Amino acid sequence: MSDTAIDIELDDKLALLSGETFWETHPVPAAGVRSLSLADGPHGLRHQSGPHDNLAIFASDPATCFPPGVAIGSSWDPALAARLGSALGREAVAQQVDIVLGPGVNIKRSPLCGRNFEYYSEDPLVSGVLGAAFTAALQAEGPSVAVKHFAANNQETNRQTISSDVDERTLREIYLPAFERIVRETQPGAVMASYNKINGVHAWANRWLLTEVLREEWGFDGVVMSDWSSVTDPVAAVQAGLDLEMPAESGRVAQLRAAVEAGDLDTIVIDTAVARLIALASAPRPTPVPVDAEQHHALAQEIAEGCAVLLRNDHQVLPLPAGVDIAVIGLLAAEPRFQGGGSAHVNATRVDAPLDELRATVEAGGSTVTYAPGYRLDGGDAAQLADDAVELARRADVAVVFAGLGEEQESEGFDRETLDLPDDQVDLIRRVAAAAHRTVVVLSHGGVVSLEGWHDDVDAILDAFVLGQGGGRAIARLLTGEANPSGRLAETIPLRLEDHPSWLNFPGEHGRVLYGEGVLVGYRYFSTAATPVRYPFGYGLSYTSFESVLTRVEITGDDSARATVNVRNTGQRAGAHVVQLYVSAPSGDVRRPLRELKAFEKVTLAPGESTELHLELDRRSFAYWDVEQGGWIVKPGEYLVQLAADAASVLAEELIELEGDRVATAVTLDSPIAAWLDHPVIGATANQTLGFASAEISAEQMAQVRSMTMRQFVRISGLPIPLDALEAIADQSN
Repeated sequence: MSDTAIDIELDDKLALLSGETFWETHPVPAAGVRSLSLADGPHGLRHQSGPHDNLAIFASDPATCFPPGVAIGSSWDPALAARLGSALGREAVAQQVDIVLGPGVNIKRSPLCGRNFEYYSEDPLVSGVLGAAFTAALQAEGPSVAVKHFAANNQETNRQTISSDVDERTLREIYLPAFERIVRETQPGAVMASYNKINGVHAWANRWLLTEVLREEWGFDGVVMSDWSSVTDPVAAVQAGLDLEMPAESGRVAQLRAAVEAGDLDTIVIDTAVARLIALASAPRPTPVPVDAEQHHALAQEIAEGCAVLLRNDHQVLPLPAGVDIAVIGLLAAEPRFQGGGSAHVNATRVDAPLDELRATVEAGGSTVTYAPGYRLDGGDAAQLADDAVELARRADVAVVFAGLGEEQESEGFDRETLDLPDDQVDLIRRVAAAAHRTVVVLSHGGVVSLEGWHDDVDAILDAFVLGQGGGRAIARLLTGEANPSGRLAETIPLRLEDHPSWLNFPGEHGRVLYGEGVLVGYRYFSTAATPVRYPFGYGLSYTSFESVLTRVEITGDDSARATVNVRNTGQRAGAHVVQLYVSAPSGDVRRPLRELKAFEKVTLAPGESTELHLELDRRSFAYWDVEQGGWIVKPGEYLVQLAADAASVLAEELIELEGDRVATAVTLDSPIAAWLDHPVIGATANQTLGFASAEISAEQMAQVRSMTMRQFVRISGLPIPLDALEAIADQSN
């Protein structure tokens, strides 16, 4: 492939490194290199066969709008993510799209991020497992994905210029693992570099990120592309490992040619990038096959049913029984919010409204449905609408209030300033709850919303997020029990924004945002700090009940284990349950979260049915990134393997002891005494030489001693310890 690249004229090579149009790459017909067609598409294609743009201003071709990332994340179901990926791959083939821009696997560092609707979770394991399932299934249909946005792109505020200032351990443990899993397990065709800087260097010009980590460590051999119109220095981008700048930018060939002629850009680097692009373009484009739009709409609805999370269900008000009078309140019931705003906005083939679908579902069973909009989404006066809604609720057996956020309140391009629902909606919920016999709230939103001020007033809450074009029918079936809620929260719902670990350092200032919470992101912080939350990560209710038993944990190696869990459906309905396995690790030399999710599996069981699951805990399940060693280290010692209902509710745990890694770091006279005493090779000798083995030293005194350097201790203590003896011991530590 490299020979093919070398045979192409220099200007043709350089042209290949940027787009020809907004959505297409340059072809080189003389060399048999075809153009590649790209389209947005984490949850549905935004393919523009007419005028092009990246802000969804111009119309895109009709496509199925599947549940966005926030919903898929809450499914905790890689099988659903794969079904979405397969369907999206088929639609890409039908529209002759070669690269689908997705999945988005950025971590939800802050609940205020305006693009959280597009991402899966605050946890890297959930994000990576779902993203890998999506990628493998989509690429099996023929097209490629572009995994995005690489990396540490966790806010919209100043996203083109902000520097995400984050330490390497936090990057390795939180913000990179989802990308790493997808690259290692599925070999994606492309990875998209993000707009932001990382520690002062733009992602698209960051050689450490794009070449050393992505290619040399993880083995990625696909195309690295830019986000749209992000590159300001094409020479630096190519040198860092960027293969494709999108979209077309005038003058790029001349800039790159001048760098080559000046000796600032090696032709070997260009040939390598061109070879990758040619390899991707050499894959045959599958023959277009028309997509059954109705079949894909039904699939979108089915996927949506597995995503919603039942948060509250007092008095078993849900599912709604037959023969009741239902007051549906809220404009979002009739005009649903079913996707996010911005570049991923899909021109849906059709949209189900929850109001229409609920009527169609319940009226055959003798129930009646009345409706009042209750509020406006444009900020206009809605006092009379609210009064009418409260009166309607008073006359009904149960009121179902649809509340949430509109696209003007959260979207790509800006972050939110609050977690609160609009004041008029909060007021409406409280008034309806005071008037109605029973009250159910259905939430529609892309990012976490606060439940405070009204949570305790209502009987049930179904968090429906944004569920795609089939969400209306899915909500109706979930409310009536035709479908059983099985979603689990993929991000924590805090009591207050100020409780969130990102609050002090979001969205940054003076062009930089400090990731000051380190690895204590989301539930990792809340659990470690014992900070109360409204609902924890991993939480979700069902219309049935499950019993989970941790039957055993087997050690399978020096740094691995296997947990066996028995799950039984103890209720009267079929349902799906998510088994969650966490590891609580010793802190040692670094701060570790109280517990971290390390394995999960979703199972569907009939009433009375049981199953046995075997969950593997590999080396990475116990490891932390050691910045001094530059690698993953499993500390020898005890670990708690915890079966949990959610991040705050441990059901059972078993203590295991792992051999781990015996890391021997060289010490000197200027190393802390703690490093000498804890050293696996010289620790005992150092302890004896210093006389600590025979002396009685209080814990307070020893704490002071351990923090001193050896040289300081010898000087201060006045003990007759020859330095040459200590240096001889130090030599043995290397």
